[in-house]
Amino acid sequence: MSIQPNGGKDEIEEIPPPEKPPSPPPHTTFAARGVHPPTFSAFKPRDYRITSTQAMNHVAWNCDGKKLAAVGVDKITRVWTPDKSMEPRSATMFSGGHSDDVDYVSWNPTHPDLFCTSSQRDRRIVFWDARQSRHVQQISLKFAPTYTNYSPDGRWLIWASSQHQMYTLTLGKVGEEVKEQWRLSDKEPVTGTTAIFNHSGTGLVLTHISENVFRVLDFPSFEVRDHPAAHVGGCLAVALDPRGRYLATGGHDSIVNLFDLQDWICVRTITSCDHSIHALSFSFDGEYIAIASGGNYIDICATETGVPLHRVPSLVAASTVCWHPSKHLFAYCGQTKAREGGPPSVAVVSLFGLVE
Repeated sequence: MSIQPNGGKDEIEEIPPPEKPPSPPPHTTFAARGVHPPTFSAFKPRDYRITSTQAMNHVAWNCDGKKLAAVGVDKITRVWTPDKSMEPRSATMFSGGHSDDVDYVSWNPTHPDLFCTSSQRDRRIVFWDARQSRHVQQISLKFAPTYTNYSPDGRWLIWASSQHQMYTLTLGKVGEEVKEQWRLSDKEPVTGTTAIFNHSGTGLVLTHISENVFRVLDFPSFEVRDHPAAHVGGCLAVALDPRGRYLATGGHDSIVNLFDLQDWICVRTITSCDHSIHALSFSFDGEYIAIASGGNYIDICATETGVPLHRVPSLVAASTVCWHPSKHLFAYCGQTKAREGGPPSVAVVSLFGLVE
């Protein structure tokens, strides 16, 4: 397999600019708050192709932002150090944990070398330490895992099945065990497609691909606290502002809503996208939100005003987008469309922003 940076020869379809909403209140603007946004229009996407008939499904930064993991093409997890290189030979390959294609990757928020991967086809979640070539632990499941997310303390892992049920794994020792191991908890599953923890790990927000509400739950009791209405036709994506001010949700209706975390009231609506929302991500300072949708672009909007700041043309309709934990830089991925008489489709991993 080969990965090649963008040579500028790809035909990117004409992408209409996002519609601008009415002028926001003056006190919410960057100027009034003394914020100096990056000149996003000065950056160019850096695209890296992997020759494959499959898509790259998911990318994720580790907690210190020095490593970027990507999965989706095969049984291998690729981990780059983007500050050094994104060339194919510079990626560390992690294999042997899965017997089939890997779908999803999550980094432990408490340790820069610990991560887990999951595969729907082999029904496994595999835990890794980036300092070792061999996996640390394998867990076989009854149901196909589609999504994983660590708690802030790194001691719980919540995972979703293809039947839209959320289960939990917990880290600990049993009996006279010397080493802590991950194991299935005895908690009853709850319905959901994606789930994110609050910053203290005492609560969860669950979304469902065919429900127009999201649910706010206590953790670990799973007691429902609220269920605000969010989207017509289903809630697909969710993200939490690192400052703890807003929860962002996206749905089939192509709308992004920003909810106040105190009263769970929708305080802002972003309507710049023309397609279903695939993924959302806040920048490390909470000032910007990146929106991946069914269109061949990523929208960057201002969190406090909802104003579109820049539309990043993309080779792919990105399946995910993920801001760097300390830089104005994000990664996204997907697969190009095959054109009749044109080149075959390829998997793509892309970076946009300040790459030092």
